[in-house]
Amino acid sequence: MNELHNRTKIVATLGPASAKKEVLLQMIKAGLNVCRINFSHGKHEEHLQTINLIREINLENNFNVGILADLQGPKIRIGDMENNGVAFAAGDIVNIITTPKVGDKESIYITYTAFPKDVNPGEIFLLDDGKMQMRVLDTNKTDTVKAEVIYGGILSSKKGVNLPFTKTSTPSLTEKDREDLEFALKHNIDWIGLSFVREAKDIIDLKKIIAKSGSTAKVVAKIEKPEAIDNIDSIIDVTDGVMVARGDLGVEMPMEEVPLLQKQIVRKCNALAKPVIIATQMMDSMVANPRPTRAEANDVANSVLDGADAVMLSNETSVGLYPVIVIEAMSSIVRNIENGMYPYYNDSQIEEHPETFLADSVCNSAVYLAEKTSAKAIVAMTFSGYSAYQIASQRPKARTFVFTGNRDLMNSISLVWGVKAFYYDKFETTDQTIKEVNNILKENGFVQEGEVIINTFSTPIAEKGRTNTIKVSVA
Repeated sequence: MNELHNRTKIVATLGPASAKKEVLLQMIKAGLNVCRINFSHGKHEEHLQTINLIREINLENNFNVGILADLQGPKIRIGDMENNGVAFAAGDIVNIITTPKVGDKESIYITYTAFPKDVNPGEIFLLDDGKMQMRVLDTNKTDTVKAEVIYGGILSSKKGVNLPFTKTSTPSLTEKDREDLEFALKHNIDWIGLSFVREAKDIIDLKKIIAKSGSTAKVVAKIEKPEAIDNIDSIIDVTDGVMVARGDLGVEMPMEEVPLLQKQIVRKCNALAKPVIIATQMMDSMVANPRPTRAEANDVANSVLDGADAVMLSNETSVGLYPVIVIEAMSSIVRNIENGMYPYYNDSQIEEHPETFLADSVCNSAVYLAEKTSAKAIVAMTFSGYSAYQIASQRPKARTFVFTGNRDLMNSISLVWGVKAFYYDKFETTDQTIKEVNNILKENGFVQEGEVIINTFSTPIAEKGRTNTIKVSVA
């Protein structure tokens, strides 16, 4: 039975709205590929129930839905405010303090203890997703900052604070993040999202912790700070994947720069075969409505056309009223673009890395052959997944299929553009293996009799080395 699948994947945040098994199953059948667990909310016991539910559905239905554990990062918030919120006007002077208390017109508690030490007079900081702005007038470098309100409003409890012009001293992994990371690695999560990445070292440090634990989890660098944009090339170079987190990025940087940054980051990731997710407010109106706005439909469509590996939903599926319908709507938009004017086949430039040059060349040639022969499928026989990432990065029109004996890879590669995985661990003789995997594609309706298949593998096939061989087959 041919299972229709979009090339551009869908990531959805799980929460109360998607906690029931029948709802999550419908979401997956509608096109959900990766489940995001947001560690900014919920307890470990609740997250474990979600993890077990995803794996139960995978096992019962032969699905390979991946899991992304999104660490909160050094999220800065204010404390409680009196009277359900306090009104501030431009020109008001207020003290920002690190001693806990209920905030009022004179002083506001901030959870970030290093705030007085990190900020300098003249720096602007933002509250409540940028709705309010304040300027630092003075700091005692210990526990109090005197600030002037630039743009006022009603400030209610627990609102977030952004410091776009301040070099913060907080580490990228907080104490809470380390506890959440330990939990995620213990339960073999596929992807770890690192919030508020500033430099490549943040990724390298996280990867060391993951490696020490013996986990195979891959890292998604969330790009949401100006420092990350300054260091974007080195960050992409060391990470496994990238998320363009447009929420905080759009607050910390001029909003008019974000659309172009999105396109630039996607291109850089495509060039290095690193999967890239576009996130934040993609279909936000569907939290409360069964249809997206036309602007939201265009946003999803343009992200697909940009070349994103995945588009992401947050509140829409975690707390929204229509978690299944929003997946159906997003999947429909993606499919319409991919069946229409999608720019397939990027003939990428191969970088001459001694270790991977030959494998990269083979993958590049496989996509070229698929294009010239109008092949219906490209098959990657892989254990590490490397060849699948390389093939997918060139956005072939032929469907890409991974056959692997690595069960961990089957779920993690669900984030990668255009790839569908099958478990296969026989790898005896080359001819027999190719015949068997091609027959599996025929039996599942992915190719028909007489259609062309491009097979990539390593020779000798039993040694599972780097990809070094291409075979053109006819189903």
